[in-house]
Amino acid sequence: MARGLLRVSDIHISRFRDPKRAPDFEKFCSETIDIIQPALVLATGDLTDAKTRDKLGSEQVEVEWKTYQSILKRSRVMEKTKWIDIKGNHDSFNIPHLDSVRNYYRKYSAWRKDGSFHYIHTTSFGNYSFICVDATLSPGPKRPYNFFGILNMSQMKELSLMATESLHSNHTIWFGHFPTSTIISPTPGIRTLMSSATAYLCGHLHTMGGLMPVLHSQHRGGTLELELGDWMDNRRYRILVFDHDLLSFADLNFEEWPVVLITNPKSFLYSSSAHEPLVKIIYSTHIRILAFSPSVIISVKVYIDGVHLGKAHQVSGPLYVLQWSPQNYSEGFHHIDVTVQDASGRISTQGHIFAMEENLSLRFGFWPSVILLTDHYVLARVLFGLIVLIQIALLVIFRYLQKPALKEKPGLLTLTSYSLHVFSKTNTFYYSILVLNLYTILGPWFVGELIDGQVGACFSFGVFVGGSFLQGSLTFVVGILQMLFFNLPLMAYLCWCLLLRCQGHSFRSHIRHVRHLMAVLVHLAMALLLAWQVYSCYFLLRTYGTLAFFLSPMRTWLVALTSALMYKTWTLKSSELRTYIVEMKNCQSS
Repeated sequence: MARGLLRVSDIHISRFRDPKRAPDFEKFCSETIDIIQPALVLATGDLTDAKTRDKLGSEQVEVEWKTYQSILKRSRVMEKTKWIDIKGNHDSFNIPHLDSVRNYYRKYSAWRKDGSFHYIHTTSFGNYSFICVDATLSPGPKRPYNFFGILNMSQMKELSLMATESLHSNHTIWFGHFPTSTIISPTPGIRTLMSSATAYLCGHLHTMGGLMPVLHSQHRGGTLELELGDWMDNRRYRILVFDHDLLSFADLNFEEWPVVLITNPKSFLYSSSAHEPLVKIIYSTHIRILAFSPSVIISVKVYIDGVHLGKAHQVSGPLYVLQWSPQNYSEGFHHIDVTVQDASGRISTQGHIFAMEENLSLRFGFWPSVILLTDHYVLARVLFGLIVLIQIALLVIFRYLQKPALKEKPGLLTLTSYSLHVFSKTNTFYYSILVLNLYTILGPWFVGELIDGQVGACFSFGVFVGGSFLQGSLTFVVGILQMLFFNLPLMAYLCWCLLLRCQGHSFRSHIRHVRHLMAVLVHLAMALLLAWQVYSCYFLLRTYGTLAFFLSPMRTWLVALTSALMYKTWTLKSSELRTYIVEMKNCQSS
């Protein structure tokens, strides 16, 4: 491309938070765009924040959209470059259907068209295809149950046709809001559809709260997947350039100058022989660098393997070149560094590893690859099912397994097994927890206004709302958390309480005679978990309304059930535990 392209993602224009976010974005649209002069800008979703003041609720806030549009108009950015903005999950919160008056994307964005599309950028040296993947949900429920994107079969067929059309272009770039790991798609899967693309550009994950500042990986077919950190908190943006049909890019921080991008030799890690003419590197005559700054560039120094090769000279605009002999670097890996200084005294250094041999291997990080390339909804579904089955299996096995006789001074493992026998063979507790676990899989967790004015129901396997079924994804993650941090601990706590009852303790006596610190810690842990469950009831109330609060078997009702079961363990008639109490006394006295 004669000029590169810029990317920005997860802008989150907000009415309530970070008053500098919008002014900084306006400065980006005016000053940064004026300096870099891209041919195209991609804004890949979450243009607005769409959260309520308390951060619990979610709704489309028209003033946020008006702020976004006014920034585009005041900066006149759409007159300077092609501006393509697409929806993210926040831009789809609480929208019953695409024709709704609350779908402000259609009114205030630059692109204004819902759905996936194919844009062809034409240059004097070829065409470059950009295919948008719109996996946002319609209807769009309130947070958090639209964290994953979904593509149906008709959308996949549409994208397949676009992929075929793009084969005539020099290169194809796919882009969307969601990483492929958070898109639910039917066979053959979204990664297979985009296998002819050089790269897939996405956002959504916000550097994982700072834990993953760089989230890049590569599909098996060679397609790069390049998540971009958010504008919201980190003020990140990206520059991409095709130089002799070799893709190079740099992830940058707003207002950090000079901007430096080495386009030849390109980074080996981000190379794909299936999509790029990498042989051009070894036949090139010059190292090529793009350097941008508000001030005049006064020095561009080039180093390879720590050896200073010289200063690159300006050819035109931001392009600087330095003659080189690539044959000197034909074997193994080498490291190129470029240091740029501008007239204001600011210095920036960029570097990467390059190589001429295609048979060498350099891998992306383990965790970025796991995060970007794992189908998390499948993993969550399997883990959720296994955890529920394990707890149900424990209940049923100990229900029908013959209880072994207690021996002298039973150890921790024996006492644990004994408590499970007592628990499973006591009808009140056995059936309560068995039904709870079966209900966690099968029953509606709550019924409420998942979209304002539309009552829906949330299950572990998905959400029913507005006459549509949205396949389960984050629901499985929530289910895993429910099992690990409430259902299982609740059963363990009740088992512990019943064991104390079998040892002859009452609620008051166990505080005095059982190890005091341990008893306090166990009760405190359960109280904290119950408090979390109570808070989740409040979250339901604030997010989905009063109806959801009262019609919530897995939240509000479960708090009542838990309280009743905890009370029952200490008030259960001793006659119902007589056999176990006698056996425990005989064991203790022997």
